Amino acid sequence: MRRLQLHEENPTNAFSRRDLVALILPLIAEQFLAVMVGMADTAMVSGVGGSAVAAVSTVDTLNVLFIQLFSAMSAGGAVVAAQYLGRGDRKNACAAARQLMLSTFALATAVTTLIAVFHRQIIGLMDNGSDPNTLTQSYTYLLITCLSYPFLGVYNGGVGLMRAMGNSRASMWTSIAMNVINIGGNALLIHPCGLGVAGAGISTLLSRIVSAVVIVGIMFNKSMPIHLDKPSKGEHFFQFDFEMIRRIFRVGVPNGLENSLFQVGKVLIMGIITTFPTAIRAANGICSSISGVVNIPGNAIGLASITIVGQLIGGDRKKEAKQYSVKLLKLMYLSELPLNLLLFFFPETFINLFSLEAAGVPVAVQIMKLYALGSITTWALSFGMPNFLRAAGDAKFTMAVSIISMLTLRVGASYALVYGMGLGLLGVWIAMHLDWIMRGVCFCVRFAGTKWLDKKVI
Repeated sequence: MRRLQLHEENPTNAFSRRDLVALILPLIAEQFLAVMVGMADTAMVSGVGGSAVAAVSTVDTLNVLFIQLFSAMSAGGAVVAAQYLGRGDRKNACAAARQLMLSTFALATAVTTLIAVFHRQIIGLMDNGSDPNTLTQSYTYLLITCLSYPFLGVYNGGVGLMRAMGNSRASMWTSIAMNVINIGGNALLIHPCGLGVAGAGISTLLSRIVSAVVIVGIMFNKSMPIHLDKPSKGEHFFQFDFEMIRRIFRVGVPNGLENSLFQVGKVLIMGIITTFPTAIRAANGICSSISGVVNIPGNAIGLASITIVGQLIGGDRKKEAKQYSVKLLKLMYLSELPLNLLLFFFPETFINLFSLEAAGVPVAVQIMKLYALGSITTWALSFGMPNFLRAAGDAKFTMAVSIISMLTLRVGASYALVYGMGLGLLGVWIAMHLDWIMRGVCFCVRFAGTKWLDKKVI
């Protein structure tokens, strides 16, 4: 299997253009497919009715919280493994791989148990229960999808390690299999079998089980620079190395707290959104799905930057780490432009892919135009640049900025704009853009300095 090659002999061109293309293009495809899992649930459930869309949208806000937590742990392991690779230490890179998979599986299993026990109370925090039908469907969808968390945690750990060594093709093909199963299951279970949101949840669960099994099988391939080894005689696979886990958590925990508290903020905001009419709630869910699609290229480049910057920092090539970061940031802006221009000028084309009630369409159009403008101007600074800092190990700074900005602007401003100025759902999305601006300014200032370059985690 081909991996990203750090060229030791060429100090002015650490990675070839071919290396970057081979890494980034599969990541774009993978991110598109990952977004399609949630988008397919929303689009195919929309035929059941507005209450079903509202239920899926509400639960997916919570699901994304935990998905981000597992992704953060995966990113922590990827940073550690990438830095070991950059230093030429494959033995410790493989040791990090095993500990990442074990710790992520244990964490995800604990989360699943808690949600299964307290699912009604959790939904109660997000939905005031004004629509009993929506509430019942939310319980069902959450219970089924939370069972997939341990498998999703293992899958995320595996793909994070694939990216650390530049092997993004394997994770792309696994994502294709995941989507085929998910969309095929939706087509069979939602309408023909009459299961509605339960059918969407079951399809998601099955797709994640299969993808986890596949990715674990791939990770036992010893020809890869990072792989899982079968236990030697006298030891067992499920043996925790807490020193290695500490290194992973040094990046993963701040990143996990950042992403999780970021999603907690979204859950608090969902408490506002659930007070809106069903059509407006459905419009919010559809806008969230569309927004995930238009940022796919930028997200893919952000993931690639963890591999590139992480290996350069591990190899003590700080100047090149900063140069490649600037190059990747420019590429993010260029990649974000086409889809967001289409979204700004033709928002109805995107919205009409869903079955949205007429009352929600004008609101969705207004929000999508606003979102496109923000994506073109500030998204890359807010969500792309912190990946450069995390890849170097500067995760605590990005955590602090993100949490403060979320609480003061995204949550605080949402309440002020919705209840103080009466802007409704639009106020929530305006507050989101204010959050982006503050994050972008803080990350730019940090990147311009040199402290982040001295945060190596190994």
